Amino acid sequence: MEQRPPAPAHQLTATFAPTLLTLTTWAAWLGWDQRRDVHPDGSTTGPYEAWQVIGLVLCLLPPLYWAASRSLVPPAVLGIPAGLTAAAYYDWSDDASGLFMVGVLMVMVGSLFTTAATASLIASLRRPRPEREGR
Repeated sequence: MEQRPPAPAHQLTATFAPTLLTLTTWAAWLGWDQRRDVHPDGSTTGPYEAWQVIGLVLCLLPPLYWAASRSLVPPAVLGIPAGLTAAAYYDWSDDASGLFMVGVLMVMVGSLFTTAATASLIASLRRPRPEREGR
């Protein structure tokens, strides 16, 4: 049976749905925490804790798995990093140092590479294997 490529409207929806979900997930996990933690020695960390970023990543894995297992790898690989990049830009753009764009570019490149690698792995593991003869 020959597989037809998804319709353009379906691909557009498959791209924007992960983008919107990613923006919402960023807001839920990272958007509310805007304060830096000041330690007794004067150093600062934050504003995010490791558990918040881990929660964000874990919430984005199911939609990535869903898309990759249905051969919608390109829309997922475009949608999730686009959402993370847009959220980072919006969240960090008030930085007075002007270095927020370095962080935004790092989020874009890192999430694009990681999402592509994870989606490719999922798609290859979900691909049906041909049966061997003689068994």
